[in-house]
Amino acid sequence: MTVLIPGGRDVRGTLDRPPALTESDPIARLVVACPPHPQMGGDRHDGRLRAVSDALTERGIACVRIDYGPWDDGDGETADVENAIRWAKERAHSVGLFGYSFGGTVALLAAKRTPPDALSVLAPGERVIDGRDPVETVERNTFPGQLLYGERDTVVTSERISEQAKKVGYDVQPLAGDHFFVGQQATIATHVGEFFDEMLPNC
Repeated sequence: MTVLIPGGRDVRGTLDRPPALTESDPIARLVVACPPHPQMGGDRHDGRLRAVSDALTERGIACVRIDYGPWDDGDGETADVENAIRWAKERAHSVGLFGYSFGGTVALLAAKRTPPDALSVLAPGERVIDGRDPVETVERNTFPGQLLYGERDTVVTSERISEQAKKVGYDVQPLAGDHFFVGQQATIATHVGEFFDEMLPNC
């Protein structure tokens, strides 16, 4: 199901519901999933996002995989995620946030201003966007967090985020593989699905 995220930019998403839920049924738990860099082909159909969404819906958790609006050097994309969190909070009892790569970075930044109930990021970069450092979200958050990263990742650096995440009690797990996690989608989906199933209140 395609949905529109209000906020002044053309932001669309695919809402995946658990098999037992019809379109008229209320949603108890909902995760916003943020794709990798749109200028590098990242979109809501990314295989890692789809695998995570499948794992979530199997556990009775809905997932909305979003596309960002027109490229805005990360600032507009962060606002897109904030708007998606607000949209989700109007429709679900508890809201999670997941992001991969660039999506992990903007998820961290968005979570600082618009906190979800739980946050999971996969291979986030440490890029500072509009003067905002994603590490600061990890330092100051008050919600459960998970950080997954590739042991052989040479595309992004997540060292500062990983160190801070461990200090504040994130579920931090290294995964075999590089930034693209070829052959690791099922493993990623299991980790993320289990995390949100445990951390998101069901009622």
